[in-house]
Amino acid sequence: MAYILQVDFKMEGPFGHEMVEGFAGLAKSINDEDGVIWKIWTEDREAKEAGGIYLFESRESACKYLTTHTARLKGVGIEEVNGKILEVNEGLTQINHGPIK
Repeated sequence: MAYILQVDFKMEGPFGHEMVEGFAGLAKSINDEDGVIWKIWTEDREAKEAGGIYLFESRESACKYLTTHTARLKGVGIEEVNGKILEVNEGLTQINHGPIK
């Protein structure tokens, strides 16, 4: 069973290409986290928000990562981190060609 982790938070920047340059190391390290299948990075420059949508192999690995990631963000001054873990309905997702593997 696959699980989605949705995370968002307020952030002053950087965004766009500067975000790529600043967070490439973090992005690479996420690939080594237990249970991560993929991540889609999200940003809204106008609303000053960033975050991501992750796919995990299990609820346990998603919970563990959310705890670790929240602590990391709070350590750099992000005060409020919104995280939500959702079970993927694989049957319906496959009908709509969702990348669940």
